[in-house]
Amino acid sequence: MAYANSVEIVEAFWTQVWNAHDPEKVDDFVVEDFVVTTAGERIEGRENFKNWIRTFLDQVDDLVLEVIETFQNQDGSRVASRWRVKGRNNGVLGTEADGRLISFTGTAIWAVREDGKLLHNWVERASWELYQQLTATPKQAH
Repeated sequence: MAYANSVEIVEAFWTQVWNAHDPEKVDDFVVEDFVVTTAGERIEGRENFKNWIRTFLDQVDDLVLEVIETFQNQDGSRVASRWRVKGRNNGVLGTEADGRLISFTGTAIWAVREDGKLLHNWVERASWELYQQLTATPKQAH
């Protein structure tokens, strides 16, 4: 099988969807029945995925996603990406929106179809560290 450059596709997704704050661009990258699995939750379908992104963007003002590293397996059918999100708290993890600066890391594993469309994303993020930042008194915050 000859895959497109899957790393470039995933990094373009980060740039054009997350950093551009444009969930509608999801249509350019994922299949209709796309699935994301994160935090014990399974979000199924492209429209539900876009809504999930909108909700997250609403909870983190000024969100910027920095790619730490991205690599793919030999045939390009799987991509692993480590990243860091920075922004301001606007109610993430159910906390009070206080505008506090936040930063957390995560890992995403992607399944990529031969034509370059994204099929599935498994996401793990450092939610405990994020929660500690959000609940620390201001002088304890990093």
